Amino acid sequence: MQFKKNNPILIGEPGVGKSSITVNLAAISAKKGLRTLVIDLDPQANSSQYLLGEDATYSADKAALEPNIENFFDDILGTTQQKSLIGNAIGSILKNPRSKGLDSYVHRTSFENLDVIPASPSLGALEHALESKHKIYKLRDSIQSLSARYDRIFIDTPPAFNFFTLSALISADRVLIPFDCDVFSKRALQTLIENVLETQDDHNDRLEIEGIVVNQFQSQAKLPREVVQQLKDEGLPVLGSMLPPSVLMKESHQKNLPLIYLAADHKLTLAYVTLFDEIEAKK
Repeated sequence: MQFKKNNPILIGEPGVGKSSITVNLAAISAKKGLRTLVIDLDPQANSSQYLLGEDATYSADKAALEPNIENFFDDILGTTQQKSLIGNAIGSILKNPRSKGLDSYVHRTSFENLDVIPASPSLGALEHALESKHKIYKLRDSIQSLSARYDRIFIDTPPAFNFFTLSALISADRVLIPFDCDVFSKRALQTLIENVLETQDDHNDRLEIEGIVVNQFQSQAKLPREVVQQLKDEGLPVLGSMLPPSVLMKESHQKNLPLIYLAADHKLTLAYVTLFDEIEAKK
């Protein structure tokens, strides 16, 4: 199947704004009339909660919202049907596929053109079984089947590089790497890029690093300017549209309203729109 360049993935260390950037770019995409899906692979479920509010929160007394991405991978393994399959004739198995399409796990948000497949806090429990049964390409295959339904699919990954991050990289066309202007973030950046290049070589030759998204950029401060210039001097693909700090982001989280719906004319929102347009222009 021919892939359109419509599947960005965001990878990054904890605390760099990965989920906020995922959701706000996806919301702008939807606002522009593009049918948009967010797939949340991060067990913290920040993207899910941002878009679905209280429905997607979980605690010791409240189970995670279902169906979710864990249910998808669980069905891929066939663990929920394993007992019933034993003793069935092969013909019966062929008539009843063991896994459903990815669209079976989609939730509509309150925002037009914007859907989400929510995360699960216990997704990591399936990692070993998925690896041992070589299910690394299943997400890619399922996303391909959605290419006619969605114009853009954004994938929010776990903060650590694991089976699910690799599965997402294999599924994606483009990688966006959020970056905070500090030394620790810079140290982690090289490792992330190496992981992407290795995935490109071994699994997904169409994968491209779309760019580094500079977040919390204080243009008047000396250190952030120096760090960004160092990245550029090293030949790294720093996107020109940088995101400034603002208390509006915290309000956006509290109200479960992406910036484009909360304050369309705010400086931070306009920076996101400029970033989205820059990414789209590179397609």
